[in-house]
Amino acid sequence: MSNRVALVTGGAQGIGKGIVTSLGQAGFRVAIADLNLEVAEKTAQEIRNNGGTAIAVQIDVTKTAAVKAAIASVEAQLGPIEVVVNNAGWDDFMPFVETTEDFWEKILDLNFKGALRVIHAVVPGMIERGHGRIINIGSDAGRVGSSLEAVYSGAKGGIIAFTKTLAREVATKGITANVVCPGPTDTPALRKFADGAGDDADKVIAGMTRAVPMKRLGTPEDIGPAVVFFASDAAGFVTGQTLSVSGGLTMS
Repeated sequence: MSNRVALVTGGAQGIGKGIVTSLGQAGFRVAIADLNLEVAEKTAQEIRNNGGTAIAVQIDVTKTAAVKAAIASVEAQLGPIEVVVNNAGWDDFMPFVETTEDFWEKILDLNFKGALRVIHAVVPGMIERGHGRIINIGSDAGRVGSSLEAVYSGAKGGIIAFTKTLAREVATKGITANVVCPGPTDTPALRKFADGAGDDADKVIAGMTRAVPMKRLGTPEDIGPAVVFFASDAAGFVTGQTLSVSGGLTMS
């Protein structure tokens, strides 16, 4: 159990909700930072109803000023941020040759630079206090590639490489940095993608399921415990690591 303050971006729903729920159950005081403040507040209320501590703050990870304002709000309400989980992200499925530079910028801004903005804002305080846990949510797409997700895969691969380098830079400061890579996970975003396939939606989901050795999609609840481990004091000697939570889809 821990009463440390944990900031989770994109924590209102999907994988993010699974993460904040697990952190709340483990005793962390959770700040759910999301663009959708209304949904974030509902999720925070669920955690409070179950005896945990949680607040909701609005954040736009594509804007530095908004990131700094959200962090200031969290620290004013809960205290210094000791754990940061960069989960906010977005993707769309299409062949690379059909993408545009505007699409590239959006993917990189949300999935890569957004994490950089948050980390750049919170790490100085962690260094000063001599303690911190950084957990970046990557993707198995960034480890082995994924058809129709070329730019997203590149961004997530960048997150993995960045986290390893950051881990080296802050290793003597009491700070760890690790990556959790979900495999195919049953979230509203995945269902929206599948629905876009029309009559083939069930085939899309079935195909993803067949590729997983455990023969099921992941759930947000599968991802949360991995994040809790990296956030815990028990993981104090674990840094620069990438952990796939994918039912065996990716093995290393």
